[in-house]
This record gives sequence, C-alpha cells and structure tokens, in this order.
Amino acid sequence: MAYRHREGIDSLPSYKQGKPAPAGARVPSYKISSNENPYPPLESVRSRVADQALTRMNRYPDMRGTRVVERLAALHGVEPDNIQLGCGSTEVITQLVDLVAGPGDEVVYPWRSFEAYPIIVACAGAASVQVPLTGEGRHDIDAMTAAVNDRTRLVIVNNPNNPTATPVSRGEADRLVRALPADVLILFDEAYVQFNDSPDRAEGMDFFPDHPNVVVARTFSKAYGLAGLRIGYAVAAPEVVEGLGKVALPFGVTDVAQVAALASLDAQEELDGRVKAILGERARVLDALRGQGWRLPESRANFFWLPLGEGTRAAADRFAASGLSVRAFPGEGIRVTIGEGEANDRVIEICRELAR
Repeated sequence: MAYRHREGIDSLPSYKQGKPAPAGARVPSYKISSNENPYPPLESVRSRVADQALTRMNRYPDMRGTRVVERLAALHGVEPDNIQLGCGSTEVITQLVDLVAGPGDEVVYPWRSFEAYPIIVACAGAASVQVPLTGEGRHDIDAMTAAVNDRTRLVIVNNPNNPTATPVSRGEADRLVRALPADVLILFDEAYVQFNDSPDRAEGMDFFPDHPNVVVARTFSKAYGLAGLRIGYAVAAPEVVEGLGKVALPFGVTDVAQVAALASLDAQEELDGRVKAILGERARVLDALRGQGWRLPESRANFFWLPLGEGTRAAADRFAASGLSVRAFPGEGIRVTIGEGEANDRVIEICRELAR
C-alpha cells in the first residue's frame, strides 16, 4: 500500500532485537544475544512488586515518578529537578536527541556502537556523525573532538561501549569534556556501569558537578535485571530536565516499574552479589579464551566482543547449532553475553573449536 509519510524513513534500519534461544537443538538452548541479566529479578524486588504494584494497574502512574526521582537524587547527591525518568535509558536518550537536534543539526558518537543511536538521530531529522573506533575497539577521543563543529548539538560517550565492551578512561573523558563548547551537551550512556570495574574508569557523575553540559543516562535493565519493565533515567541540568519532560511520552514509566526500581535501590547487597557473580564468570570465560589464543578487546561489561571479520557469519551459525544465540555483526564480529554457567561453558568449547 502506498501512503504519505516522512521522507527518509524507508531507508532507516530497523532495530533488531537479540535472537531468542535456538529451537530444535539437541541440548538446552540459551539466549546470550541481548546482554540481559541471566538471573531472575531479586527476590526482594519480586515481593515488593507483588505487594505494592499489581493491585493498582487500573490507575495511571505518577508521571513524574516522584518517589523514584527523589531516591535517585539522594543517591547521586543532586536535586530532584536534576532527574528525568524514561522507559529504559534508550527512551531517555531519545528524549535528549529530540530536545536538542533536528534538521541541519548533527550528533557525534562512536561507531560501531549502540545500534539505536542512528535510528534515534534520524527520527529526529538530524544527521549522525559516526566516528570509527580505534583498532582496539575503543573510542577515538581525538577524532570525536575533531568531529565537533557549529552544527553539533550532542556528543555521545558509550561507556562501556556496546558491542565491543571497551571502557573510556577518566583521562579520555576529561579531555573530551574540556574540549567541547559549554553549550554542546555531552551524554555519558552508562547502561553497563555496574560491570565497569576498570581501575581508571570514568563516570559521567565525576564531571557533572563542574560541567552543566554533561548528561548521564543509566538503566535498571542490565545489572538490576528489570529489562522487561522498562525504566531508566538521566541526570542533567534542571533546564535540560525541564526540556526532556516536554518531549517525553506521557505516563511512559509504569507504576510496576517504579515500585521495582525503588525496591532494587533498597537491595544493594543482593545486587552486589549478582554483579560479583557475573564478573567472576566473565573473568573465567575470558581467561579461558585468551588461553586458547584469542586476542580480545578489554571487556568491562557483562558481555565481550569476538572480532571475527569475514568469519562472523559461519561462527554465528556454529553457536546457533550448539543451542546458543549470539549477536552477530556480519563482516565485523560477534557480541557474546555472559550468561548461565552452562552457557558459558559451551561458549568456551565453541571458541576452542573456532580457534583451531
């Protein structure tokens, strides 16, 4: 059917969700394609949701998310008017791009990086400036700085970077922040911050107090295991938060998600145990792969990157045949989520075969 619609939408790539676990394998199948937490929601969170949220589904949620906003403000040492909620950090990033960029404007970000960036930017009518990663899969800070011009409205730092899992150091982030004009926003997209155990790690909140143009986006989807409830947030200057609220989806963050987020913030000890377990599995897998001869980028996330180049598609087929769905980027490499212990054991075995 022919219908009138916005020029350029037809050429947009569709966001592709990680494939489900392969069907028909002779062994139990696992989905390790979406960087999801392999553990179920924290027990205390499940109890709070059942007790406090499930009976209120006939009512609209608090659109501001006041209780969550106040709690996050206290956590980060800022004021409530510095916090904006969204349906996951992806929606907060969409709000930000919609706020600052339109036709004739540019958004600078590393590439390859989060696949939603080019879609979000194009939907706003702005242009993407994709700065290639270094040979080690890291942000090229000097090239990103050089890409900024009078049309730039936003610079995105994806830390750790998805899909390469590589971190941005504090020195690199400081250099970039200082190089930007004060009226150009810089977003630290920190969906995997809880897994970033680099001794030299940069966090957006390190720069926020002295640089009002810094925006920090975080999510409850990954470490907290609330991917299905869709809740994330931004920390930004009050003027930016006010603008984000104007372009936000009304009533976008459900009451169930808000209750679960509050419960998650009360369960820090449980969360720390989950994160520690995932980091332990990550170390085990990567040590095994490096022992097989693999040269892998530094991973500071709950996933890692296999740079396979032209061998990517064949390797992805081998994973699928063994009951594992991974995220393949044809001609470039494969992103593998740290999953259940048995899934990780199988990853090690498949990589041993591929290394041969």
